[in-house]
Amino acid sequence: MIRVVVVDDQALIRIGVRTLLRAEPDTELVGEAADGRTGLAVIRRTRPDVALMDIRMPGVDGLTALREITGDPSLASVRVVMLTTFGLDEYVFEALRDGASGFVLKDADPDELLRAVRVVARGESLLSPAVTRSVISQFARPAPAVIAHPGVKDLTEREREVAGWVATGLSNEEIAERLVVSAETVRTHVSRAMRKLNARDRAQLVVFAIRSGLGPPR
Repeated sequence: MIRVVVVDDQALIRIGVRTLLRAEPDTELVGEAADGRTGLAVIRRTRPDVALMDIRMPGVDGLTALREITGDPSLASVRVVMLTTFGLDEYVFEALRDGASGFVLKDADPDELLRAVRVVARGESLLSPAVTRSVISQFARPAPAVIAHPGVKDLTEREREVAGWVATGLSNEEIAERLVVSAETVRTHVSRAMRKLNARDRAQLVVFAIRSGLGPPR
């Protein structure tokens, strides 16, 4: 059973999520809140698998709450999906940088929201190639100075290469085709790179790779 908390200041959104999750056999809503401060208290009390967090709320907003969650070792197992009505704006990029496992638009189809919950609960990130390209575009305009993550020095040459490919938005299977190795081998390199860079998930690995100047061979 996937345990979920929803934090959103719009009652209609909370009701919709509650109704959606209750109709599924593998999801359970274990708490909800209308603001970030209350949401943090609920998350600390219930320790859900997934927190659906609105980005823009009065008082303690979603980004502040996100940083509290990702900065608390006792909440390391909680995966955060940001809810937004604004698409790929600067708040989304900040959320990815701060450890969000993905984001979902509030007007997304119910199936898309459920998919997000299930994907993130498995420890994966909800970051499609289209989103990754937008992340790259955002970081490249204007071209930033390379700020290497301190863990980059611990990566092997292959791990650096794989992290660079991940930052292009390719799946493990697509990377495997380019490197002529198995998808399982790529998955192992991705996992090791995430561990060495202390990335919570693939989404944060993309951000670290871009900021550290990692990229695939030209």
